Amino acid sequence: MTARVVVLADDLTGAGDTAAQFDRVGWTSEIRLRPSVGSDAEVVALTTDSRAMDGRAAGEAVTATLAALELDGVLLYKKIDSTVRGSVRAEIDAVLASLPDGTVAVVCPAFPAVGRQVVDGVLLVGGTPVAETAVGRDPVTPVRESHVPTLLGAAHLVPAPDRSDDDLADDLLARGPVVVVDAASDDDLDRLARTLVLLGERAVAVGSAGLAEPLARRWRVSHAVGTSLVVVTSLHDASRDQAETLAITGAPVVRCEAEAVSDDAAWERLVAQALHEVSSDEPPVALVTTPDAAAGLDPVLVASRVADLVTRLAAKGLVSGLVLAGGDGARAVLEGLGADGIRLDGSVATGVPLGHLVGGDHAGMRVATKAGGFGGPDILIEAAQAVHTTRSS
Repeated sequence: MTARVVVLADDLTGAGDTAAQFDRVGWTSEIRLRPSVGSDAEVVALTTDSRAMDGRAAGEAVTATLAALELDGVLLYKKIDSTVRGSVRAEIDAVLASLPDGTVAVVCPAFPAVGRQVVDGVLLVGGTPVAETAVGRDPVTPVRESHVPTLLGAAHLVPAPDRSDDDLADDLLARGPVVVVDAASDDDLDRLARTLVLLGERAVAVGSAGLAEPLARRWRVSHAVGTSLVVVTSLHDASRDQAETLAITGAPVVRCEAEAVSDDAAWERLVAQALHEVSSDEPPVALVTTPDAAAGLDPVLVASRVADLVTRLAAKGLVSGLVLAGGDGARAVLEGLGADGIRLDGSVATGVPLGHLVGGDHAGMRVATKAGGFGGPDILIEAAQAVHTTRSS
């Protein structure tokens, strides 16, 4: 098995809904009943079928499954039920026993999209403490305690909004080996995912499908390699000047001159040149610019040519992030990549939103968009840095 991520769940449906979060952002994903060779999926979701087992049996099931895996270089996600049913602490202990000493289990069952939140350590289901819901009366795996740190015998951390991701990482390491973290919103989960990426092998993520979604996205980005591709189709003077400022840094420049745009054979030569220049040394940034207004070309043709170039570079695995300056060109590039849109999660500067692609083969790729007149002279440099990612393992 050559998976980059292993999802370890305690039942089959949990394995499935978590694998789906990885699939949504572009990972190839499989659900497997047992560890086996022969899979070429990036994400393999396994079930130990241990939800209804007592603590000892559940821990043994986890240990046996992990013993059959080669975990070196593999990201592990321990899936738990969003209402914390099952022998959760016993399974966490078994996971930690299989990992290097000092690894911290970061636990957050929150899934705000389906009404699960962790507030002051209390797991709320539709606003009601979990032990006071039907889950507390489950005939097989009742949950009698709503305060998750008490239930698991774990430390508790409420992330302070004014503290950095680095500070949060330090707090988690200091409170281990098992720490329950509050999260009431998708933004809270995304912050926790950022911190888990920062911690790397020092921590193991333990959560529901809620935490899996932002972590799948951020893990995918952290493993991308290639170039931040800056595409300037805007004819605004400010954007053209910003492109020249970026070019001065030594970034390879692919200029889609009028002759190449209007002639198929010339275009193929330009694409071949671009594939060579972008791939030769994996530079951090490459720049694509289009003819100025004086060339008199059909704007639709220009946009479609640029989209073709970007799509072919991305198909070769040469693009890790995109900066798109100019609305028509940005739309054409997104369409060419098969994206459904952009999920925003920040901004580079005023008027320069930052997010990741949703849908298509390149879902999860970082992208920033910029209208023609926005930003200072260095805005394209800043945006390229914001979308650039490198292999973290």
